[in-house]
Amino acid sequence: MSRGGELSERALVLAPTGRDAAIAAAILKEAGAPALVCDTLETLRERLDEGAGLAVVVEEALRDGDLSALSAWIEDQPSWSDFPFLVLTQRGGSVERNPGAQRLSVTLGNVSFLERPFHPTTLVSAVRTALRGRRRQYEARERMEEIRRGEAMLERRVAERTAELEAANRQLAAQISEREKVESALRQAQRLEAVGQLTSGVAHDFNNLLTVILGNVEQMRKHAEDPKLIRRLAMMSEASQRGARLTAQMLAFSRQQKLEPRAVDLNETVQSMGDLLQSTIGGSVQIAAPRLAENLWPAMIDPTQIELVVLNLAINARDAMEVGGSLTISTDNVVLGEPEAAEAPPAGEYVMVSVSDTGSGMTEAVRARAFEPFFTTKEVGKGSGLGLSQVFGLAKQSGGGVGIETEVGRGTTIKVFLPRAHEAPAGRTADAGAAPAAHDNHLVVLVVDDDDAVREVTAGLLTDLGYNVVEAGSGGAALDLIEQHGEISAVVLDFAMPGMNGADLARELRARRPRVPILFATGYADAEALMGVGDHQIVHKPFVQAELARKLSRSFTTARDRETRPGVRLS
Repeated sequence: MSRGGELSERALVLAPTGRDAAIAAAILKEAGAPALVCDTLETLRERLDEGAGLAVVVEEALRDGDLSALSAWIEDQPSWSDFPFLVLTQRGGSVERNPGAQRLSVTLGNVSFLERPFHPTTLVSAVRTALRGRRRQYEARERMEEIRRGEAMLERRVAERTAELEAANRQLAAQISEREKVESALRQAQRLEAVGQLTSGVAHDFNNLLTVILGNVEQMRKHAEDPKLIRRLAMMSEASQRGARLTAQMLAFSRQQKLEPRAVDLNETVQSMGDLLQSTIGGSVQIAAPRLAENLWPAMIDPTQIELVVLNLAINARDAMEVGGSLTISTDNVVLGEPEAAEAPPAGEYVMVSVSDTGSGMTEAVRARAFEPFFTTKEVGKGSGLGLSQVFGLAKQSGGGVGIETEVGRGTTIKVFLPRAHEAPAGRTADAGAAPAAHDNHLVVLVVDDDDAVREVTAGLLTDLGYNVVEAGSGGAALDLIEQHGEISAVVLDFAMPGMNGADLARELRARRPRVPILFATGYADAEALMGVGDHQIVHKPFVQAELARKLSRSFTTARDRETRPGVRLS
C-alpha cells in the first residue's frame, strides 16, 4: 500500500538552539525512524511540501516564530490528511502549567506535547504512535482514491449503459415507426384490395350490360331517320361510353386493370387537353399557360390513363380554391434519389407532370391521408375521395410515384413521376370512321360468351360486317362446334365465363386448331391473367363495331404473317 513515498515516513526535527535537535535525531535513527533536522521554521515549511510523517518541534521555536505560513499549510491539507506535530516543552501540555499550549493546539491541530527532560523510549514511542496514525491517514487516502476510482468507473458504466439504453430506445422507436408505416401501408393495400375485389366483381357484368346497350344503339342508329331519335341514340351512346370510362377509372384506381403503357409525349398530351380542362373546370378558376419543359423525355404510360390523371388533379385543384384561383400545369425531366416517402418512386429518371393551385393547402394530418381511398375533406356529396387514390394507384402501377408540396393557405403542388421511355412516342392515329368489312364472305367466326344478350349483339355486329357467325354459350359447346365445323376461321372469346374460362378454352382451341386466331373480348380480366396476351388479341367491352372489326382484321393479318414466316411455330 502506498504511503506517500519514502520521504513521507521521515520525522522533521526543529530545535534551533542547543543540542536537542541532534539528540532527538540520533534517538530516532537508532529506533529505525529516519529524521531530518531543520534549522528554521521556513525550512520546516519547505520540507513539509517534500513529504514527512510528523514534525518534532521545540516549543521555543514555535513561540518566538511567525506561524502564518505553517498555519496556512495546515489549513490547505487535503481532507484525508491531519499532519501530526510533537512539541517538546518545558512545562507540559496542560493549560494550567503552559498557557501557550492552547494557542499551539489551535494553530497546529493534531499536536501532542512531550515534557522535557524525557526518556529516549518515551520519545520513540510518541514518534511511532504519530507515524502509525499518519499511516492510517495514508490508508484512508488510498481507500478514498479507490472509492473515487470506483465512482468514476461506475459513472462511466452508467454513462455507457445509459448510452446503450438510449441507442436501444432510438432503435426501438425507429422499429416502431417503421412498423407503423408498414401497418399503414398494409391497411392501405387491404383497402385497395377490397375496392379492387368489389370493382372487378362488378366490372365484368357492368361492361357486359354496356356492350349490349352500345351494340343495340349502334344497330338502331344505322336505320334511324328521325333527328330526335338520332339525338337520343347519340346521348345513350355517350352515356354508355361514360359508364365504360368510369369502370376503367375504378379498375385503374384499384390497380386491377391491365395497363397498356407506351411512349407518350406529355407536352402534347397537356396541350391537347386545353379545351377539355377549360370546359371541366369552368370559369371560376383561371388556367394559366402550361409550363412545358423543352426537350422533354417521352414517358412510359398508358395514354388513355394519363389524361385521366391530369383531369383528376385539375378537378381537385379547382375544389381547393375559391373563385379567382389560379391553376398551372407543368412538365419537366427529373432524376430522383432514394425515396423519403412511401408514395415516392424509387431512384431513377422520370418525366414529371404537376398541377399547382393557389388554394387552401393541406395540413400535415390531411397530407398524410391524401392518398387513402374514400378520404376527402370536401362536403358530403361533393367528393368521393377516389381522385388522388386513383392517381396514386396508376402512378405506382406504372412504375412511378407521386409527391406533394403544400403549405396551409398558400396552395398545393402535386407531382406525378412517370418512368422515362427510351423510345420515341408513336404518332397519333386517327380513328377510322367506318368499320372495315370482311375480306371474304365465306369467313366463319365463332362467338363464345355465356351472356346471351352480349353474344347476340356481337354476332349481329359481325354479321353486318359480312362474316358468317356461329355461337356458343360455354367452353364445352365451343369445343363441340370446333369439331363439327372445320371451316371456322376465327374465334371471338369471352374471357370470364363459368366452368371453363377463356384462358382454359383458348389452350384447348390452340391445341386443336393452332392456326385459328383468337380475339379475347373482356369486360374485366386480371392483369396477371392476361400476361403474354398482346393488345391486338384483346377487345375491351363495351366495344363498338369499328373497334371489333379492326381487332378481328388485325388478328387475321397477324395469323397469316406468322403462318408464312419461316421457322415460326404457331401455338
